[in-house]
Amino acid sequence: MKSISTVYDCNIIPLPRIQSVKGNITPISELDNIPFTIERVYYLYDVPGGQERGGHAHKNLQQLIVAVSGSFDIILNDGVNKKRVMLNRPYEGLLMPSGIWRELTNFSSGAICLVLASAKYTENDYLRMYEDFLKFKQDSLAS
Repeated sequence: MKSISTVYDCNIIPLPRIQSVKGNITPISELDNIPFTIERVYYLYDVPGGQERGGHAHKNLQQLIVAVSGSFDIILNDGVNKKRVMLNRPYEGLLMPSGIWRELTNFSSGAICLVLASAKYTENDYLRMYEDFLKFKQDSLAS
């Protein structure tokens, strides 16, 4: 399935937040809080200052990205438009459709980036070269 998603399809969504004097909790349920089944969960941490993560796109994979601690920026690119989003609240997540190039930058000290993904890891789903991403987008528009 080819994607013609744009950066305007990437939205920050509120997540449930149950507050208590003993601490807060944010439960996330697939197909309830997010529009896909969760097949994989991973998180990034101990990212050294000045380093970037991402630098790729996915052909089919959808994601919800959450800053569960600290903050970081995500630079979104659909091949035409760019958009920068800052994540810094554990009760909000960036809903990412497939077909969007992303770069994660500006990690604060101690930042933790949680990713909920719609599929298990498959190398074939990745577009790691920007030129391949642009061709994928061009082919998507042509079909």
